[in-house]
Amino acid sequence: MYYAVVFIAMAVSGLTVATGFYIYLKKNEVNAKRIKKLVKASVSIYGVMVTAFLFFLMQQGITYAASPTDSSSAGMGFIAAAISTGLATIGAGYAVGAVGSSALGAVSEDPNILGKTLIYVGLAEGIAIYGLIISIIILSKI
Repeated sequence: MYYAVVFIAMAVSGLTVATGFYIYLKKNEVNAKRIKKLVKASVSIYGVMVTAFLFFLMQQGITYAASPTDSSSAGMGFIAAAISTGLATIGAGYAVGAVGSSALGAVSEDPNILGKTLIYVGLAEGIAIYGLIISIIILSKI
């Protein structure tokens, strides 16, 4: 069953690549908007297919996250660790993007403030480290 899901996901990704080449080669503004919508839809479908594929892999017993003797609370601990790291890195990426672009603009006006701006960018990157530390603490309690 999951082979069909893999085939569909590969077909959708091939369609995405083909439409990208079509947009690049044609340079037609009327069709470009329609094709961009198609690319967005095919990428969304690809994400759903990958999720379904992973679900089927777990149903088939191919991947083992924990031994059968572990309780279900250990699984929730793994999910909590993954969420804390994932959300912290997304927040850090957003913060570094905002602070970094502002710092670049400020340094272009006054090069003497480079050291101060690096401190702010470093503080924004620290958000990801905090999420990783929380994940390590959660995993040590399991």
